[in-house]
Amino acid sequence: MNVRRLIPAAALAGAVALGATALTACSAATADRGGKDGKLDVTASFYPMQFLAEQIGKDHVKVTSLTKPGVEPHDLEITPKQTAQLGESDVILYLKTVQPAVDKAVAQSGVKTVVDAATLTKLEVHGTSGHDHEGEEGHEEGHGEAGEDPHIWLDPVKYAEVAKGVGAALEKADPAHAADYKKNTDELVGKLTALDTEFKDGLKNTSSKTFITTHSAFGYLAERYGLDQEGISGFDPESEPSPARMKDLQAIAKKDNVSTVFFETLASDKTAKTLAADTGLKTDVLDPLEGITGKSQGADYIEVMQANLKNLQKALGNK
Repeated sequence: MNVRRLIPAAALAGAVALGATALTACSAATADRGGKDGKLDVTASFYPMQFLAEQIGKDHVKVTSLTKPGVEPHDLEITPKQTAQLGESDVILYLKTVQPAVDKAVAQSGVKTVVDAATLTKLEVHGTSGHDHEGEEGHEEGHGEAGEDPHIWLDPVKYAEVAKGVGAALEKADPAHAADYKKNTDELVGKLTALDTEFKDGLKNTSSKTFITTHSAFGYLAERYGLDQEGISGFDPESEPSPARMKDLQAIAKKDNVSTVFFETLASDKTAKTLAADTGLKTDVLDPLEGITGKSQGADYIEVMQANLKNLQKALGNK
């Protein structure tokens, strides 16, 4: 004879409620910090920061960029929705002084893990060229301390230093996946080291060492590979050069055997084409990699930098 034990209804209800509570707690423990399938929620200020987060975080992160493709990063204005998004991030990755609106929003975000890429390598002061243009109208101040140049990502060596710092920050923010972040960081640093070698080998024998560009973003690149950057404008790609600066550039182009005036995809090419027409020079693209669009000469940072190298080799007369 089978004897059944009857469980009182109240006890049964309590057990169900207890089980549901435990299930909810378990779900909360396995859900991600931002509610997206266990992934670390990373907000990047613009493309160079987004690329690092994606390459180092891979499957463990969900990366959102505040700067949409095609938007000039320096001009970015933060929307209320983006401000709210910043506050919900697990990690914010940005580069202070590039985007004043981002700097302000980050300071007010209250997020625990905030990574300023400018603190992960040494910033330097660059004028409009490798020469001394102190006091010229084209010389830009106001970036960082005493006119420090924020365009560190255009030097693969400095960018690799930043990558290591970003990797360490992700390891600390998400210790469960620290080994993967370390492995991914090492892989990315390897790619950047190889890129540095390509630039060193590709630019060591050229007819000219001077290049003219709309946007004075390439000071670190010029310094790294023994070139002289002559910027039409300063750090702001939309600033208008003075007539005196345009006259100086015409003289420099003639003296230094310059063949090409470079412009970029996210800013106006008007001044570059004007200078080229006045001096009988060609024009070409030198991409400061502040964003990737359908017009970019490559799908990611590495590809666009390799395209920049080819364009520099052609313009400088690679031997």
